[in-house]
Amino acid sequence: MTSMMALPPIMVAPNGARRNKADHQSLPISIEEIVEAAEACWKAGAGAIHAHVRDEAGGHTLDAGLYGELITALASRVPQMAIQISTEAVGIYSPSEQMQLVRTLRPRAISAAIRELVPDAAGEAEAARFYGWCRDEQIHVQHILYDASDVSRLGQLMSNGVIPAGQPSVIYVLGRYSTNQESTPGDLGPFLRAAAALPQQLDWMVCAFGRNETHCLEAAMRAGGKVRVGFENSLWNADGMLAASNAERVAEVAGRARSLGLR
Repeated sequence: MTSMMALPPIMVAPNGARRNKADHQSLPISIEEIVEAAEACWKAGAGAIHAHVRDEAGGHTLDAGLYGELITALASRVPQMAIQISTEAVGIYSPSEQMQLVRTLRPRAISAAIRELVPDAAGEAEAARFYGWCRDEQIHVQHILYDASDVSRLGQLMSNGVIPAGQPSVIYVLGRYSTNQESTPGDLGPFLRAAAALPQQLDWMVCAFGRNETHCLEAAMRAGGKVRVGFENSLWNADGMLAASNAERVAEVAGRARSLGLR
């Protein structure tokens, strides 16, 4: 999908769909907590937020009303920050329900896994209509890719017109299937090799799990990529110590970016 907006070099993912206060007391759950975390992360160096909302019990939800409330609050408190909403299914939502959220909300940016929205050839026609609608509505779609086979599938979907031509925005998820979801910088290589075989260049970003998150993101920045950091994927600083907050994680990664001469 052609990028209608350029995502900034550093994005924060402060909560995700699965972790809760038992994992870290500073993990933001309520809308007010998410907004406060976003403002602190903006000041620390994150130009965008990858947003999840939770229901009253703290569970994952794709409730358009809650997302609308969060977007309004973020736009008021941190107007400079780009907002990307998650359409993650978490085994709860169907592709049609994920797409309906976007059609109802009309956000400026979303992330969506091709495995979820286009699970097989039978779903390609509806997915093509959805991606085309996003293009017409100027909604930035970041495609979530979990391994090199997803990169190849992206190329196929572009070739057959399911995903509109252009420079697709993607995020490589490092370590999703590694032991204990502990990523390593070497996990990036297969993604980049698979992407090199595509006819189009990708606007790519990386997220990584576990205690090696900082090292993985630094490797991505060295290779020319953008990065997503935060408690959705990792709670630890590079020294192995538990981070105090999402802002502390952002600050460490922003510091690595500056040391590499990046903005």
